Parts: sequence; structure tokens; C-alpha cells
Amino acid sequence: MGKRILVAEDEASVRAGLLEALSDSGYEACGVETGEEALERLRTGAWSLCVLDVKLPGQSGFEVCKKLREESGIPVLFLTAFSEEANVVRGLELGGDDYVTKPFR
Repeated sequence: MGKRILVAEDEASVRAGLLEALSDSGYEACGVETGEEALERLRTGAWSLCVLDVKLPGQSGFEVCKKLREESGIPVLFLTAFSEEANVVRGLELGGDDYVTKPFR
């Protein structure tokens, strides 16, 4: 089985673009739009990476990462429009492995 990536992004067009790019690159990618869906999927499957938006409906990406770190060491990449240094620091302190801001190329 190939690498599996979960993309938690509430913006449908961004999520679809990421899923297409990942799939085209040979990854098995799955998308969800809420923090709750992300946690449910992460708890019920073997994942290689989780791409998390910070501003998700329900539980934020920060909250998802915090809960995930209590249960798993899966790598977490924050992908978000929140570029303020305080948000970057918070994401990394909560256990995120990297923090990429939108828009990106």
C-alpha cells in the first residue's frame, strides 16, 4: 500500500486541488472538511501524513493536532492562511511538524 495522506480543509476548491495533486503524485489521499471528521478518520486508519487547516468548522486544526499528539506520532503539516508568527509558533508547539501559509505555489 502507498503512502496515505489525510487532508483536513474546509474550503472545497482548495481541498479538491490538494487531493488531485497528491493523487497525481502517487499518494492515496482522502479529504475531510471538519475537525471532528479528521479525528475520526485519523483514529480509524493508517496514515502517513495529516495536512491540517487551522480554521476548520467544529474543532480547529490546533485542537485536532493537540488531541492527535495525545494518541499518535503521525506527521502533521499545517496549511493555513493564518501567517502571523504567533500562530506558527502555536502550531509547532502543539506538535505540528511544519507550517505552510496560503496562498502557496
